[in-house]
Amino acid sequence: MNIQVLSLFPPMFEGVFQHSIMRKAQDKGAVTLGVVDIREFADNKRQVDDYPFGGGAGMVLKPEPVFNAVESITNDGKKPRVILMCPQGERFTQKKAEELACEEELVFICGHYEGYDERIREHLVTDEISIGDFVLTGGELAAMTVIDSVVRLLPGVLGNSDSPVRDSFSTGLLEHPHYTRPANFRDMAVPDVLTSGNHAKIEDWREEQGLKRTLERRPDLLDHVELSDKQKTILARLQAEK
Repeated sequence: MNIQVLSLFPPMFEGVFQHSIMRKAQDKGAVTLGVVDIREFADNKRQVDDYPFGGGAGMVLKPEPVFNAVESITNDGKKPRVILMCPQGERFTQKKAEELACEEELVFICGHYEGYDERIREHLVTDEISIGDFVLTGGELAAMTVIDSVVRLLPGVLGNSDSPVRDSFSTGLLEHPHYTRPANFRDMAVPDVLTSGNHAKIEDWREEQGLKRTLERRPDLLDHVELSDKQKTILARLQAEK
């Protein structure tokens, strides 16, 4: 996958793209990451914002530098997904991350100021994404979050291919609890089933714990997931116990 980010502050991405899973993904050849300085494509002395027509508070990101920047990295005829990071956009989910992970090329636009010139939305972008119902100073932190979520899903990036499959939200439910050595720490013991060696019982325990955790912490998710008959039975018992 090739991912390009349009930003007014490219240095913000240096640390994120050079460490942990991002670095490993690039070393493995799973992804190419690049950052484009929007200011380099401004027509007038690197000015990228201007006052809004009709008046009002704040400044608006101009269309020229953004269009020019996107066109500079898509001049080979390809039409990649162009993603606008915006609090007005679609709420980002694991399902969206899985969808984007199937693409060969992604372009992220990170804005600042009061907002974007509407022509950017209408004629340039394919997706608008928000990471939550709050406002950040700019789109960089949001873009980093989305890119990290997508890159870890690419084949070969994580050491264990089952890891992303079992993640919270990948199944529509929250993930089960995890434990590691020592089996007993300060009189806090690991559940016996996990040290029993009975893999069937372990899987049953994990499935039940995932349902229990979802019921307790995010019951809203249960309205949107298709449960098996076994899971429905477990859930009914958990609800009765609750």
